[in-house]
Parts: sequence; C-alpha cells; structure tokens
Amino acid sequence: MKKGEGRKGRVPAFALCLFCVCAAVPAQEGGEEAPEPILVSYERHFTRASLDAKEEVLRDAATDEQARAFIGQLYEFALAFVLENAGILGQDPDMISLAAFAARGCGEAGHTAAAGILWQVFGVYRDPLVRTEVLKALGAVGKGDPSVAGRLNEFLSGETGRYRSRLAVDYLAVEAAATALGAAGDVSSYPVLFAALVSGYPDGISRAAEKALAELGGDYRRFLVDMIRGGSPAEKLAAFNAGTGNERFGTAEKGEIAETALDVGLGLAGDAGGRGEIISLRYAAVNVIASLQWSRANALVIRHFYVVQTDYQRGAVSKERVLEAVACMGAMGTSEAAQALALQMGYINSQTERNGEYDGEITMALVKTLGEMGDKAAFDNLLYIGYLSYPEQIKAAAREALNRLKW
Repeated sequence: MKKGEGRKGRVPAFALCLFCVCAAVPAQEGGEEAPEPILVSYERHFTRASLDAKEEVLRDAATDEQARAFIGQLYEFALAFVLENAGILGQDPDMISLAAFAARGCGEAGHTAAAGILWQVFGVYRDPLVRTEVLKALGAVGKGDPSVAGRLNEFLSGETGRYRSRLAVDYLAVEAAATALGAAGDVSSYPVLFAALVSGYPDGISRAAEKALAELGGDYRRFLVDMIRGGSPAEKLAAFNAGTGNERFGTAEKGEIAETALDVGLGLAGDAGGRGEIISLRYAAVNVIASLQWSRANALVIRHFYVVQTDYQRGAVSKERVLEAVACMGAMGTSEAAQALALQMGYINSQTERNGEYDGEITMALVKTLGEMGDKAAFDNLLYIGYLSYPEQIKAAAREALNRLKW
C-alpha cells in the first residue's frame, strides 16, 4: 500500500455521525419543520388559552377526526391543570366548569389512566357539580378495576354511616356514587349498595342504589335470597321488593325470592321483633306467588292459609287477608290445596247448619275457587250447600262449581 492510500479511503468519524443524524430526520418540502404531534399541539393551545377559553379548546379537540387517539390524554392534561391551580382558582366559576367538563370527558372517553387524578380532583374540589361528574367518570373508567370500586365503596359506606348518624351528607354525591358503583360492576359493592337502599335515603338515592344493585356482576338473586334469610326485618323486606321488582328477573327468580320470603315470614310469625316488616313480607310474598302461580311454594301456601284462618278467627287480620289466601290456594292448582279448601268449606257448612253464621264474601270465594280448580275432592261439600240456608246466589255458584269438577 502506498503512503496516503488508507487515509484517502476513510470517511471522517464526525462526518459519519452528522450523516446519520440527518438521515434520521425526514426531509420536508420547501425546508418546512416536521409537524408536532397532534396531542402536543392541543396541549400547547390549551396552555396558552385564557381560563375562560380553555374549555373551548377541549370542545374543539373533541370534534377532531383523530380525537379518539388523544382526547382522553388531553382531558387528563386539563385535569392536571385544574389540580395544580385549585389553591388559587378553585372557586372560580370557569375553573369549576372546566373541571366538570374534563372529568365528564374522561368518563365518556373511557380513559382508564385518569382514575388516579380523578380521585385527586374529587378530594380537592368540594363543588357539587365537579364531585358528581368525577364520580360518574370513575364509574365509567373503573369497570373491572377493584381498586376504583373499593374507593367508591369506602366513600358511599362512609356517607351512609354519616346519614344514619343524622350528620350532613352530600346527597348529589351519594346518588352519583351509587350510580358509579353500578357502572363499575364489582360484586364487592353488594353490601354497600344494599346498606344505602335500606337506610332511608330520599327516593332518588334509593332508586339509584336499587338500580345499581341490579347492574352488578355475580349472582344478584342469590345475594337477595341470602339477605331475606339472614338480614334484619327491614333488610328482608327491602331485598324482597328489590328482587320481585327487578325487570331482569324472570318467573323462576321471582318465584324463588317470593317462596323464600314466605318461608321466612311464616317462620317468624310469632316473633315480636320487626313484626310489622315480617307481616308485610309474608303477605306481599303471597300476592307475588299467586300472580306467578308459583306452585313450588304449594306447601308453604297451604300453611299460610291455615295461619290466616286462625288469625282471622282471633280478629288479628282482616277479611281481605283471608280472600288473598284463598286466591293464592287457587293459583296453586294442586290437589292438596283443593282438599284444604274443601275442608274449610265443610267447616263453614257445619257452622251454617248449626247456627246460620257465615261470611258471604269468604263463602263465595271458596265456592268459586273450588269450581275453578275442578278437583272432585270438593264434591260433597259443594253439593251440601244446596241443602243449607244459603242465599240463592251462593247456591247457584255451588251448582256451577259442581258442573266444573273433573272426574
């Protein structure tokens, strides 16, 4: 090799580095600079805008064709501004409106990364609008996140405790928290929402809690059945009402809930504690079982029928309760129920024969129900009506019932 050949064939190191740097930057037509990322552009506009114009920047960004790719991050950026300036501008109407708008946007965008900063805003801002929008957003971004559900549970439980202690609570935030828990859908919220449901909150909150309970994951029917069996009298009645009033439940779910309620109500019939709720539970269950024709509760319905008869003779219940019991027996449509009604008809016949005392409404209800059931076990007692001093209206009903019996 001749002297100087090696140096001639090499590229200087600094020139190679410069080439690599230049190659890494795409050339722009006309020498223009590369456009900045769209998120950075909106963040810059937001930062430069006056306080009363910042919300408008967010509104404009939301209409951008590429909004889905960045809008959640931009709302989070806005919340960071709201948080950083809360000490100075936290009471400013424009700041409050901005905070609420950005929180709502995070929820609508499903921006899960904003959960942490949303909680921070909730802790700093006491304005009802901001707190409500933050809670709603947390429900949206917290779906499937146990930590978000846990903090929402903690807040609602604390407020319910304060309400029960007759301390001041933020009703709007309580309702929003209940709604948010329904959206978050975590089964850990069952007892918290149920406690809110039975605490005597205003109707709006109670409805929100009941709706949220129905939206949670897991086995809601089983939770309600367990609450009817193990809860306080007020909780039993609330669980029954929530279950039988749930539009998502079909006949099987509602039937099981009503059957459980009747079983519990009969078991606690002599218990003085919570007597009002237990009585209401039992009679409400009977009406639901009758409307559903839930024959699986047949044995319980017959037992209830005898209890009502005894209570009526003691003057402890009204005639309407007896008529409800008769109707429920008819709805069962079983031979066991028909035999029990036939025996009661025989008892009334014997009373009528002995002293002429009977109740026309109850007697007519028994006759018509036996005819509708068509069980031949009623034949003798229906036939004997024609030989007693009943009015023609009851005798005619008995003849019609006889004609409907199945042999």
